[in-house]
Amino acid sequence: MALLSEFRYPTQWYSKSIAALLALSFFTFVAAAIISGFVVYNIVTPRSGSQPIDLATFPGHPEEMSYSVEGVGTREGWFFPGLKSAPTILLCPGYGEGREELLPLATALQEQGYNVGLIQFTGESAKRIETTLGYSEVQQLRAALSVLAQRTDVDKSRFGLWGTDMGSYAALSLAESDPRVRGIAVESVYDRPQEMLRILVNRYGIGSLPLLPSFAEKAFDWLNYQDAGVPPLSQRLSRLSGVPKLFIEASDNPDLAKTTARLFLSAPEPKEQVTIVRGNYAGMLDEEKRTYENRVASFFLSNLPR
Repeated sequence: MALLSEFRYPTQWYSKSIAALLALSFFTFVAAAIISGFVVYNIVTPRSGSQPIDLATFPGHPEEMSYSVEGVGTREGWFFPGLKSAPTILLCPGYGEGREELLPLATALQEQGYNVGLIQFTGESAKRIETTLGYSEVQQLRAALSVLAQRTDVDKSRFGLWGTDMGSYAALSLAESDPRVRGIAVESVYDRPQEMLRILVNRYGIGSLPLLPSFAEKAFDWLNYQDAGVPPLSQRLSRLSGVPKLFIEASDNPDLAKTTARLFLSAPEPKEQVTIVRGNYAGMLDEEKRTYENRVASFFLSNLPR
């Protein structure tokens, strides 16, 4: 009893030191939990950068397309018609990007005769939107592909996919489970959404601090507990045997370049690998965009003939 009383009302130097250490540990733990929770909240609710465009005046005669996902809601995409009964290539934007940033790439592929679908992973009305860094985005992409497969002017059995970071994770994940995907090009892809989370946490400058990265990952896992059993992409790559794959590594994003190279090495044939100096299509210079568009179009022309 005397010992308990001493710790409740410390009078000796050692009991005061222990009490101070416990208090410091407690407040450090609480502060780490609060900071990591705040960072994860900002990561999974980025501000939408999507901007509306007037489809009536835009070249290529694009059309609106809607697709619904249970638990997510309705998403709005754009469809650019190509040659009748040609394959369709779906373009998947990356983390924090809007579909309008991929319009030049869509136009370049449409000019080659392909039907092109532009996917939107965010809602149109929300100022702040929620992302799962790939988990729910796979289901959104699947819903968009299913809607396009119901059209009478496209090849219902042949689709191509292109994506970058989050969009590439969704694209590769869908390709592993949908035989209608006959060609896939991915830039800066990662194996698990938690890898992208770590990269984003590092951008906040807290990646090297104790407790915070692990707390952030636990918070993210808690938010996505229903997807806890989803295996990494690398464990499912064998399903893509016979499907042409293009892995694009961006030198200015070394973390994702490493994961992309790792997945390339694990992937079955046929596969191609290319390294570019600058990633993030939306931020490329005009000449870089044209080179990039030609590379992607060349891949699909060779592996997904019209």
